[in-house]
Amino acid sequence: MKESISISGMHCAACAQRIEKAINKVSGVSSVNVNLATDKASVEFDEKLTSLAEIEKTIEDTGYKVVREEKTAHGEHHGMSVKEHEVMTLRRLFLLSVILSLPIFVLSFPEWFGVMVPNIVLLALATPVQFIVGYRFYQGTYIALKSGYASMDTLIAVGTSAAYFYSAVVTLIPGFGDYVYFDSAALIITFIILGKWLEAITKGRASDAIKKLMGLQPKTAIIVRKNKEIEIPVEDIAVGDIVIVKPGQKVPVDGIVLSGSSSVDESMVTGESIPVEKNKGDTVIGGTINKHGSFRFKATKVGKDTVLAQIIKLVEEAQGSKAPIQRLADTVSGYFVPAVILIALASFFAWYLILGQSFVFSLSIFISVLIIACPCALGLATPTAIMVGTGKGAENGILIKSGEALENARRITTVVFDKTGTLTEGKPKVTDVVALAKIARKDLLRYAAIAEKRSEHPLADAILTRAKEEKIAVPEAVKFEAVPGKGIIAGYGKEEILLGNVSLMARYKVKVAEDKLGKLESEGKTVMVLAVDRKIVGLIAVADTLKESSKEAVQSLKSMGKEVVMITGDNKKTADAIAKQLGIDYSLAEVLPQEKEKEIEKLQAKGKIVAMVGDGINDAPALAKADLGIAIGAGTDVALETGQIVLMRNDLRDSVRAIELSSYTMKKIKQNLFWAFFYNSVGIPIAAGILYPFTGLLLNPIIAGAAMAFSSVSVVSNSLLMKRYRVKD
Repeated sequence: MKESISISGMHCAACAQRIEKAINKVSGVSSVNVNLATDKASVEFDEKLTSLAEIEKTIEDTGYKVVREEKTAHGEHHGMSVKEHEVMTLRRLFLLSVILSLPIFVLSFPEWFGVMVPNIVLLALATPVQFIVGYRFYQGTYIALKSGYASMDTLIAVGTSAAYFYSAVVTLIPGFGDYVYFDSAALIITFIILGKWLEAITKGRASDAIKKLMGLQPKTAIIVRKNKEIEIPVEDIAVGDIVIVKPGQKVPVDGIVLSGSSSVDESMVTGESIPVEKNKGDTVIGGTINKHGSFRFKATKVGKDTVLAQIIKLVEEAQGSKAPIQRLADTVSGYFVPAVILIALASFFAWYLILGQSFVFSLSIFISVLIIACPCALGLATPTAIMVGTGKGAENGILIKSGEALENARRITTVVFDKTGTLTEGKPKVTDVVALAKIARKDLLRYAAIAEKRSEHPLADAILTRAKEEKIAVPEAVKFEAVPGKGIIAGYGKEEILLGNVSLMARYKVKVAEDKLGKLESEGKTVMVLAVDRKIVGLIAVADTLKESSKEAVQSLKSMGKEVVMITGDNKKTADAIAKQLGIDYSLAEVLPQEKEKEIEKLQAKGKIVAMVGDGINDAPALAKADLGIAIGAGTDVALETGQIVLMRNDLRDSVRAIELSSYTMKKIKQNLFWAFFYNSVGIPIAAGILYPFTGLLLNPIIAGAAMAFSSVSVVSNSLLMKRYRVKD
């Protein structure tokens, strides 16, 4: 069982790691991922060994709060969300802090502002900032220490407390010292709360894609009950209800059109910009917008089973997942806070005991080192970019199921395309009916149609459609056996019908007209041999038209330096002809469905990083075996697809766009990680006073606090710039 749990009280990457470790210790938990950007834990566990309640108790025992939000049937929250409440709380704390801190700052510099007040006034102003606004840092420190850890809250609490309590002692004990640091303590807390407030706002914007998707479904719908039109809440629609959709209205749930016709804008769900015509028998998707006509449809999927609900679930899971590159940041974050505390202490004692500086000077160094360090930037670098990247994909009909898939896509060296239904339309048509014995053309078609009548293969549809067009009566076969990858053995009366490829004919020692068969295959057609009572009587050629997007997709991948391979059950001549039309490097022909997985494995054994692009159903084993499975044309069965990436539109160019989006997202993640590491690598030594002996430059703790606060904001803001990225048309 897999559950997503909302958590409040996490302030840095160390918090997320602490919760992960605690949950991992629970018996029955197989995997856990705590995401700082989404404030959620994704947990997989065995219900026989543990329960959701036990996992939630573990989180709360660690010192954090589990947030249980009520949702409507289509995923909207009642009242204010956790994130909105956090933003509001931080805003209030920041305003209180500013109101008290500005007077402290002004009154701390009488030589600048000409106002002299006793230190006791500064103490009175600073105390609410330290213990009301700064309460969250003391609370976080207590939670961390109780669990045997240290966190970002520890750094802030220790740093500001050192400044505050030293100043309080100077104020209350005459002669103890001359200078107070109330302005440093108050302004550091003010800047950090400001940073947290801006960070909460920007983190909320990173999940805009989910909000847009949730906002697609209308609140009410018009249905027919007892021959009357009534308006009901969407969550009350049941499977089988007849729903009426008028011009300009949104389709409330998934269903099949019963009457009427219209064009429907499916862009927000599938990424398809051109409205899709809908007539009787067509499927409609909840959340899409009806344009001009009106129609009635029968509800087939409601609530969490709708395509929209499945998409929201997939995107939420993807945004909460980790990319492999995040392991580096997680590892560093685990050692970060203890290391910073040691550096701060070492700096204090080095300046005070070894270099002979004053206690106040050394204390300033100690505070600056603690305050400038920021593990938050490391914790947010990857998940915020993953959130925006997967959201951007969803907006364009590209559903990326995990951070790992998003990272792996850019590493692909070889792209393998299934032929039927992927490179081609999947709707083959009969192009040639060639009689090779004294048999009428219609009889030849009739024998073939009898054999294919009980088959579910796309080629069977082509033959049966042609027989119907020519008004040929097709009786039932008395015997039917499908031979996977080879053809069909059927019985009609006392006659045995064989319809299939050369391999099937060889099994039954039927001689084949190689010259005529070869000519048709060289034209890129799939040729079926028809034999009656083990004697060849004719050939039927079928061609499947290539998708408009196929050639462009192949050329784009090749221009990116990717090797492109086609895999098919067709014979080598036909496969080579189609590969040549598309400019594909080489083709794997005569591959049985169950053998596709092995062919993928062979490519991987050669050191290639393989993406498999298929229809997601027949190609499931191959999609699962590939380093990256891309299911194309998923339609309404999103949740059932094996692919790590699901392309909602039946457009192969989206596989190229997915790889480009992966590269762009990874570029942003690397930028974020660089700045997070660079900031700490440079900031901490400067705060420790490394430049002071050479330049006289010493970092003021207030400046350190401001820099620390805005480092996290800069990382999240850099991720938000991804929203400007445009997926190429």
